Amino acid sequence: MAQRKIRKNYICRMCSVMCLLLLCLLTGCGGIGEKTANATQLIQNLDYEGALAELEAAEEAGENIRLIERSRGIAYMGLTDYGQAAEAFLRSLAHSSGFIQNIDFDTNYYLAAAYTKDGRYSEAEETYNAILDLRPEEKDAYFLRGNVRMNLGNFQEAKEDFDKVLSMDAKNYDRLIEIYEILAYFGYQEEGQEYLQTALTAGDKRMDNFSRGRIYYYQGEYQKACLVLEEARNEGSAESYLYLGRAYEATGDYNYAASVYSSYLGQYEENAEVYNQLGLCEIAKGDYNKALEAFQAGMKLGNGAMMQTLSFNEIAAYEYLGQYEQAYVLINNYIKNYPDDQQARREYDFLSTR
Repeated sequence: MAQRKIRKNYICRMCSVMCLLLLCLLTGCGGIGEKTANATQLIQNLDYEGALAELEAAEEAGENIRLIERSRGIAYMGLTDYGQAAEAFLRSLAHSSGFIQNIDFDTNYYLAAAYTKDGRYSEAEETYNAILDLRPEEKDAYFLRGNVRMNLGNFQEAKEDFDKVLSMDAKNYDRLIEIYEILAYFGYQEEGQEYLQTALTAGDKRMDNFSRGRIYYYQGEYQKACLVLEEARNEGSAESYLYLGRAYEATGDYNYAASVYSSYLGQYEENAEVYNQLGLCEIAKGDYNKALEAFQAGMKLGNGAMMQTLSFNEIAAYEYLGQYEQAYVLINNYIKNYPDDQQARREYDFLSTR
């Protein structure tokens, strides 16, 4: 089976960037009713159909319609029905009191995410424009508008947004790396590298070894990354393990990379992304049983952000093991949960012939 079937969650994908917005908690809003709160919990448990049914009951009970429609939008997002999601968010906004509140901005972010996932990039851009007209210091809106503009093929305007983000928060190296990944994804890796080099050159003593090591990693300077990230690990940086392992993977030293991930899991709380990377290392080493164990251990943690990647890689591990019947059962369930994953549909077609 080809290596392409494995999912590396840290590779930038536009849809994944946009879905980060969905991590906001509904319970942050006041006036939430009991049934709407129940729907919130169902959404967090990925039971979107159940959430929609509970929201119908919430509406019948006369609970806050603005929060109900907002929750409906999020449930429809989970079902990948982005058109319905956008309509629900618009209805939520229509129930605004007329005074702009935080919930209105938050719902507009959701609306823009729905438009983006639906391929309606111009409408998403207009939504971010509206946010920035009222809140010109919204760094996230500049960043996400830049993403949308890249999808529209407007590199110069996107770059202006990214420049604005970095001018507002020059020491945010997480955001710097996200910008690099987006540019590389759209074929502007050279321009992304310029951002990285500028940050590295301008970096002062406040740039820690973890940040410096990550920049070396994305520059393809894997040996330098390994050295600096080892220093970060020795300084007690738990975050450094993940990138240290990736850097060693990039050099082809999967045995040492696997030992880095195992060392992390032995010292710190279990981490779904580390389990995923460990599984990828075991795949590369040809130990498919250990890979399967790693993916399944990660899935048990219930990390919603990693569940799709881990579930896909679990199926791939069963394929590597030649257990096609089990893989076929799992791919059927996977497609029900993630119906817009075209790669999974190709895997389904492949498994149907085995």
